[in-house]
Amino acid sequence: MSPSESAAPAAGVLFAYAIVLALVHFFAGRLGIGDRIPRSRWLSIAGGVSVAYVFVHLLPEIHDAAATIDRHGLPVPLGEQYGYLVALVGFVTFYGLEQLARRANADNSSGDAVAAGVFWLHLGAFAVYNAIVGSLLWDPELDSVALFVVAMALHFVVTDDGLREHYGRLYHRRGRWLLSVAVLVGFGAGYALEGTELLIAVFLPFLAGGVVLNVIKEELPSDRESRFWAFALGGGGYAALLFFV
Repeated sequence: MSPSESAAPAAGVLFAYAIVLALVHFFAGRLGIGDRIPRSRWLSIAGGVSVAYVFVHLLPEIHDAAATIDRHGLPVPLGEQYGYLVALVGFVTFYGLEQLARRANADNSSGDAVAAGVFWLHLGAFAVYNAIVGSLLWDPELDSVALFVVAMALHFVVTDDGLREHYGRLYHRRGRWLLSVAVLVGFGAGYALEGTELLIAVFLPFLAGGVVLNVIKEELPSDRESRFWAFALGGGGYAALLFFV
């Protein structure tokens, strides 16, 4: 048994972490930090933290994804670049969904059915995204589940703010419920498939690409008047913590 496996948190602790992540979408809208110009420094800090986690902790595991598949005796598609290409798929997928949502909101001639279709497509993708986060709580290779939960909880605050901006009351009435439940469904699936390295080898790179896109799309637009120093502080501070914990 590896050191990471022997120190793995108990199932009850992991379930508590899943509940915490699921509750983020319920209460993020009440924090009073969304829908501001200039952008709240707390959202920029949260974005910096989640991106730092991807670059410091998830990218090394992405590099190992091809080796994991090869270890199970399966052909590795695209060789050592496999994990990075899956991350690229995650990045491009959420970029495309963001563009679709923005065009639907900008096109006043779109009917309600079209708007509803875009909403459910967009939220369905984020439900899968949240389910992946929930399932990864069982990943035995996570050096610290608590640090993963903090990074993902702050990331959920960022994505929650973006979805509220796109869909308003529709998201508040329906979307946040879907995303909260998705975390718990993913957690349950992760328990049922515990130790399935092959699934982690797919899920983790896709999540990493999605996290980077979903943070950057909130920070870069000039009309957001984002706080660079807050973003840098969040990223640099959490990266330092990850190195020394």
